[in-house]
Amino acid sequence: MSDPERAMLLSVHPRFATAILAGTKTIEVRRQRVAAPPGTPVLLYATAPTMAIVGMARIASVQVVSPREVWLASRTSAGISRREYDEYMSGANQASGLSLEEPMTFEAPVPLAALRASGSFHPPQSYRYLTGEDLRKVAEAAPVTGAALQDALNNLALA
Repeated sequence: MSDPERAMLLSVHPRFATAILAGTKTIEVRRQRVAAPPGTPVLLYATAPTMAIVGMARIASVQVVSPREVWLASRTSAGISRREYDEYMSGANQASGLSLEEPMTFEAPVPLAALRASGSFHPPQSYRYLTGEDLRKVAEAAPVTGAALQDALNNLALA
């Protein structure tokens, strides 16, 4: 079970956010070690031109191994070509494959402008962890999504 006071904010290109939320991309790859336990909620921040938190999912598992091993395990679920993967992983000694489940698209995305208006918010280059206070600020930034976000976080924490 995850810590209900901690979630991950994951920056992804809009096409990957769309694929994750559609359930066609179930593995997200990262060049660095990710140490998040199964059940951790993941908020998906879609980068430019979207620039908004568009939905969420939950980590089912994390595999931290060589880039080659991550590719072999995730090539059909990562939503990228081998060429894109090799370019992204160039020079990396290890990689993380985050298996994502239970994707949920927010009815109203939380735009960057609203996130910044609720406090100093900076989307991460790759990912960062959010505290309960950070999550409350995100929920306050978009009243329409806020209630759905809180319900989803509560459901994920109880699962």
